[in-house]
Amino acid sequence: MKISAVVLTKNNQKTIKKTLESLESFDNVVVYDNGSVDNTLEIVKEFSNVHLVEGVFNGFGWTKNKAVSYALYDWIVIVDSDEVIDNKLLYALQTKILDEKVVYQLNFKAFYKDIQVKYCGWNNQKIKRVYNRKITKYNDNHVHEDIINDGLKIELLEGYIEHYSYQTISQFVQKADHYSTLFAQNNVGKRSSSPFKAILNAKYSFLKTYFFKRGFLDGYVGLVIAFSHMVTNFYKYMKLYELNKEAKK
Repeated sequence: MKISAVVLTKNNQKTIKKTLESLESFDNVVVYDNGSVDNTLEIVKEFSNVHLVEGVFNGFGWTKNKAVSYALYDWIVIVDSDEVIDNKLLYALQTKILDEKVVYQLNFKAFYKDIQVKYCGWNNQKIKRVYNRKITKYNDNHVHEDIINDGLKIELLEGYIEHYSYQTISQFVQKADHYSTLFAQNNVGKRSSSPFKAILNAKYSFLKTYFFKRGFLDGYVGLVIAFSHMVTNFYKYMKLYELNKEAKK
């Protein structure tokens, strides 16, 4: 299988082992760590097919492109350090004749702890993750980065990536702070914002997640996700408002 799996990680000791176990069929896995202080590095070093790189984080788009530069093969599959490739997807990657003019999407199943999230907009996700680095790359967005597919076709592969992104409610709080900061930094001077816009986006985000996307059917987990989306959107636009004001001085 002439595909390199590329994984970004930082302090993922609770999930990285399952991720790397699902990638044991790959003979080249690049793990790009940006400052882990827990046992992540020790766990990574247990896997003989992993090339460990320690480097800086400069936004998700730039950092993914940097990590990909260490890969052995030109075909790349991006896997987060809290994700697991299932057997059907692994078989598709092993047997599919990949076309350089195609960027491949993957199906996702999202989990909170071991609880599958079936609503909240977390169901039926399809995200571009497989591409040829000679043809394209990620854009430079700090957050909500994406593979550039101008002039390229999009095709969906069979199978799933299982995404275990949150293990505690505290992680929702931490990610809301982190992602809202990245959004503001990436958009300062480019987009306008105001306290009213922050409130409006926050309220709409909660309504959309909890009611329109039927997050209430996910029980208390749906409520946590909807509230987290609301908080993230509020701080995204408040931080951007503050940075824009400071930039004008």
